[in-house]
Amino acid sequence: MTTDLALPPFTSLTYAVRERTAIITFATPDNLNAITDTRLGELEAALALVEADQQLGALVVSGGDGAAFCVGLDLSLLDKAFSDIPYFETVVTRLNGIISRIEALPIPTIAAINGFARAGGFELPLGCDFILMADEAKIGDVHTDAGVLPATASLRLKRRIGEQRAKELIWSARWLKGQEAVDFGLAWKSVPRAALLETALAMAASFSDKPRACIASNKAVFQQGEELGTAAGAALEIALFVKYMAEQPYGREGYNAYREKRQPFWKVA
Repeated sequence: MTTDLALPPFTSLTYAVRERTAIITFATPDNLNAITDTRLGELEAALALVEADQQLGALVVSGGDGAAFCVGLDLSLLDKAFSDIPYFETVVTRLNGIISRIEALPIPTIAAINGFARAGGFELPLGCDFILMADEAKIGDVHTDAGVLPATASLRLKRRIGEQRAKELIWSARWLKGQEAVDFGLAWKSVPRAALLETALAMAASFSDKPRACIASNKAVFQQGEELGTAAGAALEIALFVKYMAEQPYGREGYNAYREKRQPFWKVA
């Protein structure tokens, strides 16, 4: 089932649901999907839809079919921001809030990078669990090349690829193409651009046929245990395991289904 929601307020993106996967697609290719105040507001509204829909099993963020995934902040916004630093702070704080909300979602999240992704368009995918690249796409922070400090990327990038690689990528301001991003540890997979969205949706489907609560609980282990040592991390994982098994029916049902040689209830059409 594919559901495309007619949401007139959305002018810079589209929101759709395919099976149990939400798809947010940037829809202003003429300005290379740049980030405007409108886009920030619409991303906040789209994420509210995702957060409210308990039937969703995954989210894909796509740049559509244009030349760019997102080239960062729009030039007209930057004209205002560089003359008004408090406004600039408001913009990057909102962007950070959007990235944080993506990180906090209890479902797997996938960024499908179709073309250029730089600056804010580089930072946004760092909130996703996975980054998929088109072979032809290019991704890079590139702030320092313009003498600008990244506002939301540094520590997220460090956690994803390690400190030395993060420093090198930010300080050199260089671009990575699809397979280079995979080799660098930034992206999970690189595929031909024509296959990018379907690859992302197939990946999402491989997650969304599992109990949502199971994936959410495991995601919490990764998030809450990020700064913990081995012993504390193990204790956290056991605690979340016990809570899940005590409160959710899926583990017992999965076991019973295996013993009874049948499909568990969440896989029965």
